[in-house]
Amino acid sequence: MTRRGYWVLFFGLVIAALLCKACIVRDVPPKAGQNTNAKQQSATAAYTMPKNVTLNGIEYLQSQAPVGKFGGTLVSSTIGEGPKTFNPFNCKDNTSSIMSGIMYDGLLTTNPTTGDVAPKLAKAYSISPDGKVYTIYLRKGAKWSDGKPITADDVVFTWNNIIFAGYGDTSTRDSLVIDGKLPSVRKYGDYIVVFAITRPYAPFLRMLSTPIAPKHIFAPAVKKGKEYFDSFLSTTAKPKDFVVSGAFKLKEYVPAQRVVFERNPNYYEINSKNEKLPYLDKLVYLIVGDLNNEVLKFEAKELDVISLQGSKVARYKAMEPKSDFKLYNLGPDTGTMYLSLNLNTRKDSKGKYYVEPIKQKWFNDLNFRRAVDYAIDRKNMVLNIANGIGAPLFTPESLNSIYLNKKLKPYNKDLNNAKILLKKSGFTLKDGKLFDKDGHRVEFNLYTNAGNTEREAIGVMIKQDLEDLGMKVNFKPIEFNSLVNKLVSTFDWDMVIMGLTGSPLEPNGGKNVWLSDGRLHMFNMRTPQEGKAGILPWEKQLDEMFTKGALATKFEDRKPYYDKYQEIVYTQKPMIYIYSPIRIVAIRNKFKNIYPSSLGGLTHNIEEIYEESNKK
Repeated sequence: MTRRGYWVLFFGLVIAALLCKACIVRDVPPKAGQNTNAKQQSATAAYTMPKNVTLNGIEYLQSQAPVGKFGGTLVSSTIGEGPKTFNPFNCKDNTSSIMSGIMYDGLLTTNPTTGDVAPKLAKAYSISPDGKVYTIYLRKGAKWSDGKPITADDVVFTWNNIIFAGYGDTSTRDSLVIDGKLPSVRKYGDYIVVFAITRPYAPFLRMLSTPIAPKHIFAPAVKKGKEYFDSFLSTTAKPKDFVVSGAFKLKEYVPAQRVVFERNPNYYEINSKNEKLPYLDKLVYLIVGDLNNEVLKFEAKELDVISLQGSKVARYKAMEPKSDFKLYNLGPDTGTMYLSLNLNTRKDSKGKYYVEPIKQKWFNDLNFRRAVDYAIDRKNMVLNIANGIGAPLFTPESLNSIYLNKKLKPYNKDLNNAKILLKKSGFTLKDGKLFDKDGHRVEFNLYTNAGNTEREAIGVMIKQDLEDLGMKVNFKPIEFNSLVNKLVSTFDWDMVIMGLTGSPLEPNGGKNVWLSDGRLHMFNMRTPQEGKAGILPWEKQLDEMFTKGALATKFEDRKPYYDKYQEIVYTQKPMIYIYSPIRIVAIRNKFKNIYPSSLGGLTHNIEEIYEESNKK
């Protein structure tokens, strides 16, 4: 989700480094994401990660949070049509990734306060002095929800037979190709797994947060082939078919209405009284359709937690003292919002251009792209859409990224400069209408996903901004799946407003977006058969920056490469960044063990959260 996937590349959670015995010393970057709310800072600072304990030969994680009450339900929500799959290896959208992430744990996870690696299915790991061998120690006695042991066989099968074999979405596999080779993975006994890579590769450790599959459940599906696997554990699967390692497992899915999870009785985390977590009986996601409906449901007390748009914050802040909820400021969003232009100049298998040749000339003209950029009034969007709770964004890295290139200067809307740039490329304005040098009226379609009222509002404002230049913009919010199909399958789109999830600690998660043959290189998407066909000079530079950035192992050595990639995008503008909202989240006061984090969000420790008012 890995980072960068408007459908998500891995949940927005990130991992860095934890414990080493006789192992390579991990790089310690600057602190990621500063909390901006004093109350939040104290709460986050108070959070202590679970520790490893052994009881009766079983190696548990033990919560260090206050002991809570068992029982109760937390009701959250999701925008849009709901998940497209529950298979963690097939996810191409944010909702599906969240849902599967609840059920399937990885070997490692994130310390939400520091960004360091923390144990999950693995109790520990070590890295060889040369940085090429990673030894993973699994916790003995951990079980799948059906009672079968979680062992090295599950780990080796997941990586060799699913990920490296190219089943499902291949983003993880593609991100781990080093010098044209994939890592090797083998087991040593039931509880030790060793990964080997050809040379030190900085992002590798973070990738070990990838979910692990139960071999006894997934192996039969793999044997039936990739086509079958693509529909395995889809939204039509029965809850009884799910065998999971996470704190919750699927109980019920009602299309367009709700997803209900129930506690996993075999979860491997316990509290300080040695009682098995999670505390909650159920975790429910209501499928609310759009942001306005989400607000209505929260105010009707049908939802327990909500992430607020900036326009709603002032009202909720005024309500807070006499309400049953509390607001938390989580700092700048870890993701990014952008406007992208389709630079594709190629034809499909039937000889038809993906983008009309006339529009190809416009979109591939740097002056045209720069004019579009200068026409956008980011400050006005922050003020009127985010209600001032946010800041303009000009780079692919989020404002809380430790790799943010702060040398790239912000700028204001400048129609005069935009008109000068257009004139340089032969565009003329006649009676308020813009024409190219061949006399064609500048008209194109602008898409976003329907139901996301924030993006729809951005679209309305961008349409007006560009029409101030004489462009005719047909703004078309469409259903999310249809939009994704255009972006990564049919390539038949002009401009789009979308968002990418992000990691403030690891830019390499965006490799599939920025590499010229990446599966999410949407602004100049190529089919697998095309590879690097027609690569532009600056695309080649991006390839080089991401390759070298991943192979450098120290923060100070890596940052120049990621500074340069941001500079290239800032200059070439295949994706024009808009603004970064501040994340404000409300949750009912009845829920305890809430430790807000700019990295992990509000419910990163869902297994420790409990409902104080429940009857049990």
